[in-house]
Amino acid sequence: MKVYGRRDVWSGRQREISDLVQSCLVSAWGLPEDKRFHRFLLLDADDFVCPQRSERYLIIEVVCFTGRSDDAKRALIREIYDKWPHDPEDVEVTIIEMPKVNWGIRGVPADELSLTYKVEV
Repeated sequence: MKVYGRRDVWSGRQREISDLVQSCLVSAWGLPEDKRFHRFLLLDADDFVCPQRSERYLIIEVVCFTGRSDDAKRALIREIYDKWPHDPEDVEVTIIEMPKVNWGIRGVPADELSLTYKVEV
């Protein structure tokens, strides 16, 4: 997961956002609680130009293997919006999928890994 937002607003609050999104991933997709790889790309106000949104605006990109159904993707998006404590205009969610063979993990292409969780949900 990658999260883009303003440094002056979100610095020091990364765990709050990480916990919120992780709880949604666990609930909607059945990811293990400890399966957490969250990156925060916090930018200066001049580097994050979105005049139609408030200073709290965040972009959440969920980067994942292909395999989740459209219903599972909708469930994740709805769950994030349901738990989001601010104006829904302040968050944008994008799910970016790619085949397992396009990922290298632990020294092998991911399609050769045995995962402890289901991707096909």
